[in-house]
Amino acid sequence: MAAVTSLDVATIRKDFPLLAQVRDGKRITYLDSGASALPPHQVVAAMATYQETTHANVHRGVYATAERATHLYEQARIDVGRFIGAAKPASEIVFTKNCTEAFNLLAQSWGLANLGPNSAIVLTEMEHHANIVPWLQLQTRLGFEIRYLSVAEDRTLDLSNLDQLLDGAALLSVTATSNVLGTVNPIAELASAAHAAGALIAVDGAQAVPHASIDVSALDLDFLAFSPHKVYGPTGIGVLYAKAEHLDAMPPFLGGGGMIKDVRLDGFLAADGPQRFEAGTPPIAEAVGLSAALAYVSGLGLDAIHAHHRSLTTYALSAIASTFGDTVKVQGPADGPNRAGVLSLTVDGVHAHDIAQVLDTYGVCVRPGHHCAKPLMRRLGVNATARASFGIYNDRDDIDLLVEALQATVTMFA
Repeated sequence: MAAVTSLDVATIRKDFPLLAQVRDGKRITYLDSGASALPPHQVVAAMATYQETTHANVHRGVYATAERATHLYEQARIDVGRFIGAAKPASEIVFTKNCTEAFNLLAQSWGLANLGPNSAIVLTEMEHHANIVPWLQLQTRLGFEIRYLSVAEDRTLDLSNLDQLLDGAALLSVTATSNVLGTVNPIAELASAAHAAGALIAVDGAQAVPHASIDVSALDLDFLAFSPHKVYGPTGIGVLYAKAEHLDAMPPFLGGGGMIKDVRLDGFLAADGPQRFEAGTPPIAEAVGLSAALAYVSGLGLDAIHAHHRSLTTYALSAIASTFGDTVKVQGPADGPNRAGVLSLTVDGVHAHDIAQVLDTYGVCVRPGHHCAKPLMRRLGVNATARASFGIYNDRDDIDLLVEALQATVTMFA
């Protein structure tokens, strides 16, 4: 598929069979890609072909089918590395079961080996629980300090005391894009500041990798985690990128088969590279699906995808503001280049779950709740929001239907 400068949404939608369904006389308007993007049939077909023609365990068998399965699995690792600009694609990508496990691996491997009672790390108030809870768990064992960058009134990160917070810190771990606010954080600036202070930087790319080009080498990131199922790939697989120098020094996270060089009754020797972190049978079919997903979005063009999301975001923010004024509030910064297509909506006096249920009667799929970001919800002074998030298959008609359904919501609860 040749790269394009804009997205042909009508054609793209044909690749997503779920969107062709009609329920209760309504077409499905899927506005929940921030939770999980739909996989195109190319991804489903790639996984089915693997299961039907090439299924075998990897790194073990020497028969042709097993060697082919191993090749596909390791090629997926290289594909991921190249997609995010890793300097050593074959040796800097670890497959986990999801982005949350990637952060647990980082905390329990790098963190356990490098943090202690006199250490400090820096997080932010807008993090997903995946980038808070593993560090809190480790803190109870090691006693290190956790410092937080706060969220400013304009819903961007308050960087006024960044240097102070980084002083003596070992790590800055920050989301590239907030899954609640849609805030796009200045990762290049944050990476530079962290390194200047002698700290490493880890980035939660779950909401960023699907929508814009992320080059870990150009940004000089030490770690990056993301969720393939948000990049139109399968569930059941996650990605942790780590510079080879860090990965080589990190102890294994899980033990068992596949992650060893040797085992004796009195000890073991771990495997080199990513394999030391991939105990047991890995997500082979999911890795094949991930390769297909990355090929799909690369064919569309990340610049075109980014421009499409920016256009939809601008249109949606304008439509909601002009239609509802202050009645419907979008939690997040004002429109601009640092604003992503994540719209967390609140309606005065209406619970987020009620909003989502009314929208569902129009076939509009949004996610209500705290979005695994309870500290941020407390900062915003709300219990929950109804979040609409955009994908490559959405267009302005979807936004118009969202606004129509919101009008019905406001009227119903007036």
